[in-house]
Amino acid sequence: AVINLAARAGVRASLKDPWIYLDTNTKGTLNLLECCRKYGAKKFILASTSSIYGLNPYPFREDHDSNRPLTSYAASKKGAEAMAHVYNYLYGIDIVIPRYFTVYGPAGRPDMSVFKFVRRIMEGKPVTIFGDGEQKRDFTFVDDIADGTVKALRLSGYHIINLGNDDPIRVLDLVALIERFVGKKARLKFIDRHPADVPDTRADIGLSKKLLKWKPNTPVEEGVERTVAWFKDNYALIRKMQYI
Repeated sequence: AVINLAARAGVRASLKDPWIYLDTNTKGTLNLLECCRKYGAKKFILASTSSIYGLNPYPFREDHDSNRPLTSYAASKKGAEAMAHVYNYLYGIDIVIPRYFTVYGPAGRPDMSVFKFVRRIMEGKPVTIFGDGEQKRDFTFVDDIADGTVKALRLSGYHIINLGNDDPIRVLDLVALIERFVGKKARLKFIDRHPADVPDTRADIGLSKKLLKWKPNTPVEEGVERTVAWFKDNYALIRKMQYI
């Protein structure tokens, strides 16, 4: 089996250079699917994203219309999903596509909000909030995502499934949690909401519960506490990183 977690990620960055998102996410997935066909790998897990749902009503369900992406990133992942379907149909490769919802945790991506918020609060730098901070996100801890992804190896055929926490939290409440575990108050800087930002995200995880016998086990409070603890343990390394 092949589990493809490799991608060019980042919603706003994709608007600056859409070509590299096409090359990495769509063409890169095609390269791996061709390798599966050529060398006989019969199962392919393609990590996808909640960004595909765009402005659908929430909670987002797998059968919602995903043909109206709002960013180049989402479009490139939709293209990868469609290409994977072709290889299931023509070559019988088992395809499972977990759509991840705002993954965070220790050693997370430096461009993601949790990482940036923790670092900026620790260092007394302003925390940038897009819009008014009332928007909600379905932050999902990385251990739960990993568990669901491995469980997806059990399935055959073609499946798209949501992996999310099903418990969204306001961005301002997330900041308050980080403040508590860091032990410092944040300096907030509010700027205009980006047109590609949806108001709220929430995963309908009924299908993943049914097919995978999976559910998230890490409340946001516990996940943030563990993330901040990792941050403190690795702060000497993090200080060497450039700001994003």
